[in-house]
Amino acid sequence: MQARAMILDRPGTPLRLTALPVPQPDAGTVLVRVEACGVCRTDLHLVDGELPDPILPMVPGHEIVGRVVAVGSGVTGFRAGQRVGVPWLGWTCGNCRFCLSGRENLCDEARFTGYQIPGGYAEYTLADARYCFPLPDDGDAAALAPLLCAGLIGYRALTLAGSADRVGIYGFGAAAHIIVQVLRHQGREFYAFTRPHDTASQAFARQLGAAWAGATDQMPPGKLDAALIFAPAGPLVLAALGHTDKGGCVVCAGIHMSDLPSFPYALLWGERQIRSVANLTRRDGDEFLALAPAIPITTEVHRFPLEQANTALDQLRRGAFQGAAVLIP
Repeated sequence: MQARAMILDRPGTPLRLTALPVPQPDAGTVLVRVEACGVCRTDLHLVDGELPDPILPMVPGHEIVGRVVAVGSGVTGFRAGQRVGVPWLGWTCGNCRFCLSGRENLCDEARFTGYQIPGGYAEYTLADARYCFPLPDDGDAAALAPLLCAGLIGYRALTLAGSADRVGIYGFGAAAHIIVQVLRHQGREFYAFTRPHDTASQAFARQLGAAWAGATDQMPPGKLDAALIFAPAGPLVLAALGHTDKGGCVVCAGIHMSDLPSFPYALLWGERQIRSVANLTRRDGDEFLALAPAIPITTEVHRFPLEQANTALDQLRRGAFQGAAVLIP
């Protein structure tokens, strides 16, 4: 039996629609029929050749919502027909000092969905059951898909920022439009920074409760306690430091970012911090996926059929929509 998939043969080239054999689950894995797969900026970094040493050819996609079709030997906790989520972190060694200390996101041997493990730009995918999350059986699969990376990485970034009362959000895309709902739920204030002249994103941020929204080269009305940077532009780190109060934290949430320009030590002085987010842990997933329906978080999604993955990626690159793009096989 074969099924459709979008394949990256070489960075810098469009994805190719093809038919692949449906994989069979082996020990510890589940076969998932994909209901929806989010289109993440990390997919763009892969397609554009900005991530090192990809396994090629590769099926991208790591914001996967689907139904279990079959389970391999040794799998417990999942059954045929159950809805699951498959995230970016797809496998870790379980034995290194990072894995053994609750920091599996830093495992040197980690493998990632849609990068080293075939992902969700397909009708079927195979996943390690240990790294899948159970999801509600009801509800819209497309609306759930962005939670699997945009939501999870945003949540981890916010966690690393600590108990900041005033949070700056740089780059108002899929992750930002999810995490600001957490901030609003927690009674915290957020300021949204967008590309100059991106009045649509600024209006969207205000609609979601921003205390202020403006361009990255504008001064907010007050100092920030923390800043979360979702846009992959290194110079934004300097801008965020300049807007952050003493003792504050700037968190870089992307897997790839352009180089940071040199900057005067005075920008960092005053016990300011710069931190990066590396991947996620299963604990992050458990916590965030329990919190999301309690808020409840809603996602703004733009649906594309599987064969239009290249169109979705191009629109994401151009910032042509608010919220997140989702492929529907």
